[in-house]
Amino acid sequence: MAPLKDVDAYLSRIGLTAPATFAEVHRAHATSIAFENFDPYSGRPVDLDSAHLEDKLVTRGRGGYCFEHNLLLLAALESLGVDEVVPVLARVRMGPEDAPRPLGHLLLKVVSDGRPWIADVGFGGGGLLDPLPFEPGVESEQSGWRYRLAEDGAEQVLQVFQDGNWTDMYGFVPEPVPAVDIEVNNWYTATHPESPFVTGVFAGARTPGRCLTLFVYEQAVLIERPVGQGSSMTEVNLEDVPALLADRFGISGVSLGPHGRLRIGEQAG
Repeated sequence: MAPLKDVDAYLSRIGLTAPATFAEVHRAHATSIAFENFDPYSGRPVDLDSAHLEDKLVTRGRGGYCFEHNLLLLAALESLGVDEVVPVLARVRMGPEDAPRPLGHLLLKVVSDGRPWIADVGFGGGGLLDPLPFEPGVESEQSGWRYRLAEDGAEQVLQVFQDGNWTDMYGFVPEPVPAVDIEVNNWYTATHPESPFVTGVFAGARTPGRCLTLFVYEQAVLIERPVGQGSSMTEVNLEDVPALLADRFGISGVSLGPHGRLRIGEQAG
């Protein structure tokens, strides 16, 4: 992965200045850049070249999905001199248990100051705030949110504690993957006609105290989970979605196009 052209611009985008630590960058990125899938939803290719990611997520102020977020973070951490950063593919476990899923999620395994960590700023509305120690069974408390790794055969499973139980988020084999495998899985996720990133809009935003997720498929639904509490679900009128995205998710320039399809400003032409 090529290094960032302008590390200072990236740090400014997430509200930091140099020097910044790995942990500071992770939390700032997770709480500053929204999760959104307007490119695959609109039929546009998702380019994972580091220069394109820097232009889209930093210069143009867009958000992105997991491949974009975590590869941008990879380039940033390498530019900042973190010891080792490698991409890893994962299989999401949330949702119906009988639904087979591809390796459709990307995270990072990081070595910083000689210690291994999991980094993931691209899991939508409910992922990590901070790096997670790569130590199965060790719980990490992150501003009231609780995470841990559990072992399941050859896989490591990221779990979150919610509603009184540990819930699987995704499973992965902690081995680095070549760029071609990332490209194939990104292409599948962004273009398969039944991919949820193609068939509807999915947005996510985090603060230390709150998790927001918006799904726009047959209807628009906002899911809000304050730290330490249960989630609430609210139906949203489609015409109110652009203002909601701007006010609560930091995603500006969204409007309703023909046939009630959402589009982002640069897609209006």
